[in-house]
Amino acid sequence: MHLTHGMPMHAAIHKQTWRKTVGDGSDQGNSQQDDQPTQTEELVPKRGATSVAWTWFGYKKTDVDQTTVVCKVCRLPVPTTDSNTTNLFYHLRKNHEKEYRESQRAKTAKAASSGDVSAQNKLQTQTLQQAFTRGTPYSHSSRRWKEITSAVAKHISKDMVPIYTVEKHGFCELVQTLDPRYQMPSRKHITKVVLPDLYDACRAKVEAEIHKGMFYATTTDMWSSRTTHPYISLTADFINQDWNLCSRCLQTSYFPEDHTGEMLAKGLRESLQLWGLQEDRLVCVTTDNATNNILALQLNEMTRLQCFGHRLHLAIERSVKLREVERAVGVCKKIVAAFSNSWKRRRELAKAQADQNLPLPPHQLITETPTRWGSMQTMVERVIEQEKALSQVLRADKKTRHLVPTWQDMDVLESMNKALSPLKEFTDALSGELYPSVSYLKPVLHLFNNQILKHQDGDTELTTTIKEGILKYLNEKYDDQTTQDLLDIASLVDPRFKTTYIKQERVDYIKTRAAAELQKLVAEQTEAVPLSAPSVTAVGQDEQEEVPAKKKKKSLSSYFKTSAKPSQVAPHSSRESIEASIS
Repeated sequence: MHLTHGMPMHAAIHKQTWRKTVGDGSDQGNSQQDDQPTQTEELVPKRGATSVAWTWFGYKKTDVDQTTVVCKVCRLPVPTTDSNTTNLFYHLRKNHEKEYRESQRAKTAKAASSGDVSAQNKLQTQTLQQAFTRGTPYSHSSRRWKEITSAVAKHISKDMVPIYTVEKHGFCELVQTLDPRYQMPSRKHITKVVLPDLYDACRAKVEAEIHKGMFYATTTDMWSSRTTHPYISLTADFINQDWNLCSRCLQTSYFPEDHTGEMLAKGLRESLQLWGLQEDRLVCVTTDNATNNILALQLNEMTRLQCFGHRLHLAIERSVKLREVERAVGVCKKIVAAFSNSWKRRRELAKAQADQNLPLPPHQLITETPTRWGSMQTMVERVIEQEKALSQVLRADKKTRHLVPTWQDMDVLESMNKALSPLKEFTDALSGELYPSVSYLKPVLHLFNNQILKHQDGDTELTTTIKEGILKYLNEKYDDQTTQDLLDIASLVDPRFKTTYIKQERVDYIKTRAAAELQKLVAEQTEAVPLSAPSVTAVGQDEQEEVPAKKKKKSLSSYFKTSAKPSQVAPHSSRESIEASIS
């Protein structure tokens, strides 16, 4: 039987006729002919068949148990197991191409028909479920309604979206799709009830957290909104009980009064009283160099710490106020503006960057932001990088040919970039909120004077002039007695630096002052906390191990060496312990 399996019907009949003619295997040939149904013999369908494949297959009437499947086209038996149609479709595909295509069309049509019925039943079930759920909206006192309303309020406050978002059709439709039983409260309810409750809860949490810290420092600044309304912000930094540095923005208040030093002093004092913060626990206040801020802190007799990023920004601005530098930077600004205002030029720039003769990275130009520290240097650096592509595009347009930088301009820009590029790492690193940075100021200034901004072989006259101008400005601004005391104390208690960057004639004075402060702190802790509280030495070690791990970029500590020395003899008194920890 297997000799003719898979052959067309006329080939199988021809082969059997040839066997009878030559007389080879007549008995076996007759047996096969008896087993196969004739062309006119009717085949019965499979009992309980549901697959479309059985349209072309059946069983002989004499096969009562329906064990041998027979193809209706070629009348050959097809081996298959019960209820398995894989071999049947395979037989059609190999031997009967027309019937196989018809079987596939029938199979697809049947699947689509059953799918429509299933989808209709599913839609009907969902419709019934929605009918029941939509008919019973959440009560405003239910836990689920309060959770969703609180989430909406957090979205408004954290993402700073307008409160009228709760009235927008798209947002309401989104919330209804997520939970049909939730009914959006009115804009007035969000404004008068939900957001104030959220503020009170957040304020209570922050107030309890900041009061657990023994000391704190603040940062304050004045700024204007897009509608030119004046605001004043106050941020507090403190160390919690787990010795983690925390930063919390306490308030951003509307400040319509005149921005005089007297009014700022009054507003700052009222803000501290409003939060229940004691002024004698205030270490310092960080501000910019505005004269009204300086006067306000003088009137309140508060220690002021100058923002290093702002000082560095001003130092750079003052050092580059040279005629040749201003001209070259002005050319850079005009070039950036020419490409920012023209899509055609940006397209041509992309083509020039992809040119094999000018293999340049596909970078966009950078626009200078006057209030963003370091933006001028990044603008200049990008123009230097793309100078060949920029010149090619500008020369091709007669309206911009005059903007092509000359070789004198490029020399000035390269000299300027060589002096300023090493400083951009310090701007971001010293503006971090998640790690202490005040103890770095003395080491960084020392690093500027002795390495980063020191004259090097190959520096042009302009590069040297810029470096000297930056150093002179920074050294003058951080040379006052109050600032030096604060920075020296911060460096002393940092186990990485100790007295390394303190002037030799000031070491004994700073150690005596630090010991007195620490002894006072130990006395207060003895009354308020258990004896098992962590010691100053352990804190320094934890700080030394954890701080660098928090920084993703290159850390400032990589520029310095650790100078902490473990104590060899166990001290017997608190005074001796303090002196040993700071020595």
